[in-house]
Amino acid sequence: MSLIKDAQRGLVTEEMKLVAAQEGVTEEFVRKGVAGGHIVIPVSPYRKVKICGIGEGLRTKVNASIGTSSDISDVSVEIEKVRQAELAGADTLMELSTGGDLADIRRQVVAATSLSVGSVPLYQAFIEAAQKKGAVVDMEADDLFRITAEQAKAGTNFMAIHTGINYETMKRLENQGRHAGLVSRGGAFMTAWMLHNEKENPLYAEYDYLLEIMKEHEVTLSMGNGMRAGAVHDSTDRAAIQELLINAELADKAFNEGVQTIVEGPGHVPIDEIQANVILQKRVTNRKPFYMLGPLVTDIAPGYDDRVAMVGAALSSSYGADFICYVTPAEHLALPTPEEVYEGVISSRIAAHIGDMVKLNKRDDDLEMGHARKALDWDRQYAVALNPKRAKEIRDSRMPADTDACTMCGDYCAVKIVAKHFNF
Repeated sequence: MSLIKDAQRGLVTEEMKLVAAQEGVTEEFVRKGVAGGHIVIPVSPYRKVKICGIGEGLRTKVNASIGTSSDISDVSVEIEKVRQAELAGADTLMELSTGGDLADIRRQVVAATSLSVGSVPLYQAFIEAAQKKGAVVDMEADDLFRITAEQAKAGTNFMAIHTGINYETMKRLENQGRHAGLVSRGGAFMTAWMLHNEKENPLYAEYDYLLEIMKEHEVTLSMGNGMRAGAVHDSTDRAAIQELLINAELADKAFNEGVQTIVEGPGHVPIDEIQANVILQKRVTNRKPFYMLGPLVTDIAPGYDDRVAMVGAALSSSYGADFICYVTPAEHLALPTPEEVYEGVISSRIAAHIGDMVKLNKRDDDLEMGHARKALDWDRQYAVALNPKRAKEIRDSRMPADTDACTMCGDYCAVKIVAKHFNF
């Protein structure tokens, strides 16, 4: 019995109870959210997973994506990225390797964490086809489904599946064109395969079979965003909207079959289009959890794209996005280092908190920080800080003569001066 079916029968499972306790909401609130498809709780029958609720009325969650490339493949570095992502407070991981022994890398990553681990099965299917048969377009559809099941059995418990890439979306892309082309790796693999083989996307054509695999292995389905914009000038175009509509319909079908479902959103979106994207996505998907990829709100800041995405993610969260895929400073430039993974997670966590201040009206921590600063209580400030270690390291490295204050103001600390004359 799936979590959705349990919830619809009125049963509050242990997973629902844990989410309610974590989020400070009632168990009935979580049950209704799961029953209606507005909340998902990724689980796995193959390993113990740290329970994490994603969806409406819950804290905005942050995903950290890691994985090797064809140029850099060192599993020990990927395991360190797992550690850094957890230290920074990531809620989930995605393992997206494209270089080295893909199955072994995933196995080691899954073994190294209790977080939910996501994957994109078609990466492995297409890359194995290239390695064994000479070209990605030689992939067999059966291999795609076989690998999906294998990855589920290995403990990857949510998967980005590119179901919305089909002849209809490709037609929109061809008719309209794009400034930055197609930037999704999964989208590129699948469109190349379809054009070469003159066949429909197997994930779309054989969707019922895919759902059987998802149900059997209790995988949370994340409707992949293969037509997402790779430049702000391509945002919210016809191909992206066509894919969204198809994914929305398929997500409803998955939900009706008892498969927990997330719908992914666009990658590069200017600020003035973010709210419209969130409203549209929530409306057409019947309020299913929205997984926002970034978004990046400008294209001209390579090296600082974690900050660019932080702006977009904060707005997205405030408008109703439920789940954010982090962006690192290395985005568009290189495979991220463990240190850049850490920074990317921190940036996204800040964005998620800013959004939740609006979306959930959660401002207690900010109030506590205000009180701690007025009292010049540094231990309280560190305790409520999103990254206490960094805050303390910075202050300790430049400790003032007056240890009540800091070296920004020194003897002329505004808080101390005003405290002599006012009792707030």
